[in-house]
Amino acid sequence: MTETPEFHDRMLSLGLARVAEQAAIASADWVGRGDEKAADQAAVNAMRDQLNLLDIKGVVVIGEGERDEAPMLFIGEEVGSGTGPAVDIALDPLEGTTLTAKAMPNALTVIAMAPRGTMLHAPDTYMDKLAVGPGYPEGVVSLDMTPKQRVEALAKARGCKPSDITVCILERPRHQEMIAEVRSTGAAVYLITDGDVAAVMHCAEAEKTGIDMYMGSGGAPEGVLAAAALKCMGGQFLGRLLFRNDDEKGRAAKAGVTDLDRIYTRDDLCTGDVIFAATGVTDGSLVAGIKRSPGYVETDTVLMRSRTGSVRRMTYRTPLA
Repeated sequence: MTETPEFHDRMLSLGLARVAEQAAIASADWVGRGDEKAADQAAVNAMRDQLNLLDIKGVVVIGEGERDEAPMLFIGEEVGSGTGPAVDIALDPLEGTTLTAKAMPNALTVIAMAPRGTMLHAPDTYMDKLAVGPGYPEGVVSLDMTPKQRVEALAKARGCKPSDITVCILERPRHQEMIAEVRSTGAAVYLITDGDVAAVMHCAEAEKTGIDMYMGSGGAPEGVLAAAALKCMGGQFLGRLLFRNDDEKGRAAKAGVTDLDRIYTRDDLCTGDVIFAATGVTDGSLVAGIKRSPGYVETDTVLMRSRTGSVRRMTYRTPLA
């Protein structure tokens, strides 16, 4: 019997960073051009090409959508050379297509890799999300708490007043009541237009970003990516799938989800070791965007491994072809 190659996260990590970097370089050509689809497609093409150079037996578990919706990097697509370890791939080739098209901050390319079968195959539905950074008791906040209770509980755990807490929330009409309730405690609300993977990651670096907690509903696939990042950086993540109709419940069943009301923790969404890479497309509070100079292009990437808890920040300058 042929022995299954082991998941060597250290050996694979630099290759994964290269994948994120090349997707960012490709999509950067579309910054400020007003064309979201072209920006996303450029990132998809570059990410797929680079993934197929890696010696892995990869399967996309979080991708661009179902097979009939996405011609490349669709859920279930096999990527890699076909040799090496069997791995799950979760990716968002361009998190922040609108941010890119409008040349706004915090557009990223994001990808995570883990041993096969250790990442939740999240359906393309909404997820109620809640995240805080490291250093707090387990369960300090919960999805069953009201927004007000979450702020008060976090402030108590931190030994500060609610007015010292900053909560990041996606600016959407569905969050208006949540925003008002958070502000009623005296806490500050940091609103974002897109990009909740980066927003969750900000909680893990509160001393740098000023963001203590993330809450609100957004895409479930992005929830898995955010959980992968926090598994490397430290912090707590909770998610519960939200369904608007029977079609979405059917998507969940197809993805193997049997308990529609389950609350997933960070380690439920990513049960094994994971490596995570994100490269800036536009400047942001997490990483800098693509910089061009005569003959060169420069990227800024964060590369992380959950096994060691290591967070590596890399500036890479490469000659233009």
